[in-house]
Amino acid sequence: METKAYTKHAQLAGSLIIVGFGSIAQAALPLILRHLEIRPGQITVISADENGKLIAQEFGVTFILHPLTEENYAAVLEPYLNKGDFLLNLSVDVSSIALMELCWHRGALYLDTCIEPWLGGYTDRSIPASLRSNYALREKALAFGREKPKGATAIIAQGANPGLASTFVKRALLDIAADIGLPVEKPASHTEWAELAFRLNIKAIHIAERDTQVAEHRKRRDEFINTWSVDGFVGEALQPSELGWGTHERHWPEGGARHKFGCDAAIYLNRPGAATRIRSWTPLTGPYHGFLITHGESISIADHLTLRRNEKVVYRPTVHYAYHPCDDAVLSLHELAGRNWHLQANKRILRDDITDGMDELGVLLMGHAKGAYWYGSRLSIREVRQLAPYNNATSLQVAAGVLAGMAWALQHPYEGVIEPDDIDYETALEIARPYLGEITGIYSDWTPLRDRGWLFSEDVDSEDPWQFKNIRVT
Repeated sequence: METKAYTKHAQLAGSLIIVGFGSIAQAALPLILRHLEIRPGQITVISADENGKLIAQEFGVTFILHPLTEENYAAVLEPYLNKGDFLLNLSVDVSSIALMELCWHRGALYLDTCIEPWLGGYTDRSIPASLRSNYALREKALAFGREKPKGATAIIAQGANPGLASTFVKRALLDIAADIGLPVEKPASHTEWAELAFRLNIKAIHIAERDTQVAEHRKRRDEFINTWSVDGFVGEALQPSELGWGTHERHWPEGGARHKFGCDAAIYLNRPGAATRIRSWTPLTGPYHGFLITHGESISIADHLTLRRNEKVVYRPTVHYAYHPCDDAVLSLHELAGRNWHLQANKRILRDDITDGMDELGVLLMGHAKGAYWYGSRLSIREVRQLAPYNNATSLQVAAGVLAGMAWALQHPYEGVIEPDDIDYETALEIARPYLGEITGIYSDWTPLRDRGWLFSEDVDSEDPWQFKNIRVT
């Protein structure tokens, strides 16, 4: 076991219940034990399968094999949850809102990395696409928070993205303001952050991620490979694309639809994210085609950066994920599409067998006076193996966000339902920073119109490069 002294960010006096013990939970456990005042005997894992059981036992953590369903979750979890305890939900196909409500009734703290429905909730065609979207799940979670404003802190969608992506956006906004000579103090409210983004003329924000990790044994036929949960990735990849919809947009996207309820900050496309490609840019990769996978931060960032005057929306940026997973995951998606979206028989998550590569994860803010600005984390597999066991670059970035969220919740235990955008960005970044590799901000003169049209004539909006019409690959 480790003997190095680590900074302790908060204390958990009660029990920690970890629901699900896949790649992210296994990655987060070493960080939790290092940086929170907690003993292994306080931690219980409840998992649907035996994946990671030996890792839990290595750390002295209780491991219970008991799949959670809509019928049994309350009976299984209630004996473990009391006031001051903490439920860390890193499962798939278990309703986040059901667990969050249970924690509220029991007085326990709660955190998840995305808002999950019960098994089949993403793909149930008897339910309209709008009502099984991340937008709808977020609206339901926030409505519960408004109805129960006082209670134990419940942080929804706090990992790397969603999670640290909101932190990166705030830091990037302040960087741009400083670099163009715009005097500004750190905003103290969502409205002030929206005012800053408006003054900077931020038209579009991509969560721009390029994963280059590679293993010695490449993808085989009938196999889905990823650097984090295969089931989690496929679930979100088969959902319709979702994006925050900016006020500068003047071309309605093909297949686009509005939700008829809620904050109205986002739209969705009647097309799965795995079949929707967009143009984006990261510093090391340069221009690339990514997938417009639905993610909670696309909605929450757009919502929190919405500026209203006299109840009328006057500004909002377009916000969405632009994900290029590891090359074997791209091949897996290509095969999945060819199988008419029926998942392969075999699944493999790359970790110990990775031989090279990194995860370049950041936010790309576009439209301001200096063009485009990428701010984020560049974490290589070589660095990861010096930092924490049972991780790859992708999982460690997520685990760092989980740690930051848990520490913040323990420091602020009675805040009700909270999003990453509500957390102080400096605190979150300080806690996560040791596990993010190189954190950097880089300007670029890239636009989605660069070198377009030399091969084929395309229908573009040449007056405004930051229109979604130019970013979407058709």
